[in-house]
Amino acid sequence: MLAETICSAVSAAGLGIAAVTAYRKRFLTATRIAAYSLVPIGLVLTGVVEWVAGIAFKPSVWLGFGVLGLSWLLFMTTRAIERRSGTTRAERKAARAAERNEAVAPAASAPSLGAGATAGPAAAAAKPQPQPRAKKKQEAAAPGDDFSDIEAILKKHGI
Repeated sequence: MLAETICSAVSAAGLGIAAVTAYRKRFLTATRIAAYSLVPIGLVLTGVVEWVAGIAFKPSVWLGFGVLGLSWLLFMTTRAIERRSGTTRAERKAARAAERNEAVAPAASAPSLGAGATAGPAAAAAKPQPQPRAKKKQEAAAPGDDFSDIEAILKKHGI
C-alpha cells in the first residue's frame, strides 16, 4: 500500500514538472518528462510493484540471490585462474584459427597448392633457407629504397 502511494506521488510530481516545462515552451522535454513520470503509476496498475514488494521480503528469494552470487563468484574465480595460466580464450581461438588456415603459408601471397596440412613439419624442412648474403644486400638497400618510394609517391602527386 505504501509503495503504491509513493509511486502515485512520484507520478503526480513528474506530471507537474512536465506542465511547468511545457509552460516554458519546451514541449519535447515536457513530453519526455511526462512519459517518465507515467512509468511508476503504470507499474502500480499492472501489479509489478506489488509483486516486487512481495518477493523482497521472502527468505527464499534472498537465498536465490545468494546462490546467484555464489555462481558469479565461482565463474569469476575460474576466469582469474584461466588468466594466470597464461592461455587466454583469445589465444586459444587464434590457435584454432591458425590450424584451420594452414593452407596459406604465413608469408605467402597466394594459397599454397601442395599437400597442405598433411605435410606438416616435413614441408617446412624441405623449404630452402635464404642466403645470408642476399639478406645483407636487402638490409643495405632498404633505407635507400624507402626514400625512393616516398620520392616516387611525392612526384606522382606533383609535390
